[in-house]
Amino acid sequence: MSMKKIFTIFVVVLCGIAVWVGTFYYKNLRGVGPATSPPQEIAVNTTDLPLIIPPGFSISIFAKDLVNPRVLAFDPQGKLLVSIPSQGKVVALPEKTTVVDGLYRPHGLAFHDGKLYVAETDGVSVNKKKILDLPSGGNHFSRSIGFGPDGRLYITVGSSCNVCVEKDWRRAKMLVANADGSDLKEYATGLRNSVFFVWHPVTKKLWATDMGRDLIGDNMPPEEVNIVEEGEDYGWPYCYASRVHDDNFDPKKTKSCANTTAPHITFQAHSAPLGLAFIPDSWPSEYRGDLLVAYHGSWNRTEPTGYKVVRFDLDENGNSKGEIDFLSGFLESPSADGAIGRPVDLLFDMEGNLYISDDKAGVVYRVIKQ
Repeated sequence: MSMKKIFTIFVVVLCGIAVWVGTFYYKNLRGVGPATSPPQEIAVNTTDLPLIIPPGFSISIFAKDLVNPRVLAFDPQGKLLVSIPSQGKVVALPEKTTVVDGLYRPHGLAFHDGKLYVAETDGVSVNKKKILDLPSGGNHFSRSIGFGPDGRLYITVGSSCNVCVEKDWRRAKMLVANADGSDLKEYATGLRNSVFFVWHPVTKKLWATDMGRDLIGDNMPPEEVNIVEEGEDYGWPYCYASRVHDDNFDPKKTKSCANTTAPHITFQAHSAPLGLAFIPDSWPSEYRGDLLVAYHGSWNRTEPTGYKVVRFDLDENGNSKGEIDFLSGFLESPSADGAIGRPVDLLFDMEGNLYISDDKAGVVYRVIKQ
C-alpha cells in the first residue's frame, strides 16, 4: 500500500474520531465543567465603624477628630472645607487648617466670584464682613446659603419654635438677595426648618429638605423634600404633608390649607433630613440621577429612626419610586444614645466621590465607586 493511501486512511479515521468525540461531549458532558462569571462586587469599609454600604462601593474616613462638622464646600482650587459652628470657624480638610475663625456659629458655605460666603446665625458675611442681617436665637440656629443658576444668593432660616406664628418676617422661609446682600426678600414661606437645599442638575429646580413639627406622635407629620418655587407657601405652621390641617395647633381652623403647596416627597416622621445630593453620571446606571438624603436621626420618637443615608429612586420625571438605604449602621442599639454617628451634609467632587460629614462621630467620610 502506498504512503499516500496510508495517509488518506489516517486522516479519515482521525476525522471520524473527532466527530465521535464531539458528538459524545455534546450529548453527555456539556455543562459539567466549572462555570465562569465576573468577580462578585464587594463592599469595602475601612472606617472601623459597623457601617453598611452597597457592594461595589468603599467607605473610608477622609478627616477625623473634628468637633461637630456640618456643611461641606469645595473652594475654587478643589480643597474641601467644612464649617464648625461650635468653634466659630471654617477649616480645610483633611489637614484641619483654619481658613477663617472668630465667627458666630457659622453653618452654610458658598463661593461666588472666588469669595467665600459664610452664613452665621445672625447674618451672612464675606471675609468676616457682614453683608446682611438674619434673626438669631430660637430653636434652630443654622443658616444655609447657596448661589442659584440666576446668580442670586439663596438663604434658609428655620423657625424659632416647634410650632408658632413667627413675629420676624424672615423666619421659617427661603430668602433671596443679590450677591452683595442687597434687596433681601422672601422667596418662599411655610418651611419650618429647611436646613439644606440643592439645584437639580438638569431642570435647575430648587430642591430642599424640611423637618416637620414635633410632639404629635411617632409617625406624624412626615418629613419632606420640597421643590421650592418662588412665591409658594409650603404650609407650616398650619398645615403639613399634602395639605393636612394641623388641628392640634389651630383647633378653630382659622387657616385653610387649600392654597398651600404639597411636598414632592414625604417619608418617616422624625428622620430629621439634612443634606441632599443628586447622584452624578459617573455612578452605575441604576443610581444615576437619583437623590441621596442624609437622615440625621430622631430625638423624640419612642423608637429612634433615621441615622442613615438613603437613596430615592427617581423616575424620568423626578418622582420617587421608592426609598432604599444607601449607608446605614450608625444606630447600634434601639435608643438615640446608641447612635455612633449622625450624617449631616452630602457633597460630590468632580470625580464622583461622595463626602459625608458626621457631627457626632466628628469625621468626614469619603465614599468611592470601586
